[in-house]
Amino acid sequence: MIRIEISLFMKNVPGELGRLTELLGSNDINIDAITIQDASAYVQNLFEARGKSLKRLASSASYSSMRRDSADFALIRLVVDKPDTAMNLLKANDYLFDSNEVVTIDGSVSDSDGRCLFVFCPEDVASAAAIFKDGY
Repeated sequence: MIRIEISLFMKNVPGELGRLTELLGSNDINIDAITIQDASAYVQNLFEARGKSLKRLASSASYSSMRRDSADFALIRLVVDKPDTAMNLLKANDYLFDSNEVVTIDGSVSDSDGRCLFVFCPEDVASAAAIFKDGY
């Protein structure tokens, strides 16, 4: 199934994730999948991309500043049941975010009754969705 993934930067301070989940929950928005990473890994990827690219993505000073500041921020990726409503809320509450299409598959990683949501971000979302249309 093709769904929308929301990626946002949040301050890496106590209570910030709680405020986000409270905002979504109080508007009846369920989080179906979430990943949280230190934003420094994201910045490291930018450094690597810059090294492999013929053009600069940002100035050296910008990279130094981002690397220094990234420890203060986290990169959050969410798949929610009401992405349009969530994005309107994020915008209204001054969150910095982006969105893109992903392919999701409901599944399990063991023989138990536990379920999970696998999220993929392929180059060709429509083709990937067609391959996984039956859930596998």
